[in-house]
Amino acid sequence: MKSRLSRQTILFSFVCLLIGFLVSTLFHTHQDPESSRDTRDTWEVRTALLEEQEIQQKLYKEIAEEEQVLNEYQSQSEHQQVVLLKETIAQLQEEAGLTEQTGLGVEITLEPMFLDEDEQSYPKLTAELLQHLINQLNAAGATDMAVQDQRIINLSPVRDVNGSIYINNGSIGDLPYTLRVLAEDSEQLIRQIVSDEVNNYFALENVAIHITEPQRVTLPSYDDPIDLTGIHTMDQEEAEEE
Repeated sequence: MKSRLSRQTILFSFVCLLIGFLVSTLFHTHQDPESSRDTRDTWEVRTALLEEQEIQQKLYKEIAEEEQVLNEYQSQSEHQQVVLLKETIAQLQEEAGLTEQTGLGVEITLEPMFLDEDEQSYPKLTAELLQHLINQLNAAGATDMAVQDQRIINLSPVRDVNGSIYINNGSIGDLPYTLRVLAEDSEQLIRQIVSDEVNNYFALENVAIHITEPQRVTLPSYDDPIDLTGIHTMDQEEAEEE
């Protein structure tokens, strides 16, 4: 009898030990998924690498185009050089946003999304959130844009001043805001923005984002003076180092 109880006790203890080991292993597996973490990190590195390669290819393409313009300029007569120079200046002014521009794009409206008009205060945006939307539009393929009547260029500041959002040197007032955006692929831009988490950020501020179907859009020119303070050419930098 004692022998039978001893065997049962040993068997019961072994089963409990085995169950405890399995539970411990399962808990450890869920708490420390090394394989999934490594896969995610590798994917992020690959995505960043692809983005850098795309930027590098774009820079190479721009360099090749500029070298072609330079070669054409050097091979032309004096009169042809003047004509080519004027065309180049006009192109640079357009790329810099210094001229009015019309093309295929979309209009985006940012307007209050009221749930209870009697109790809710009028929503306001921050410059940081608006800048985030501008960045997402650029990432989605926007080539040029304007917010209200302010043309956005590479040097355009978006900042909060006394509770109002200023773009360039002017206030854009209160909601609603209209963004006019040009893009090489407007359909793709719409798909990316509609599915982007930026919509959730605006919804938290009680603001809705509405995007039109692709249409002809006209952007105003950038009229403020351009401050080039702090920008130096490579020759200037080399001279300063010497």
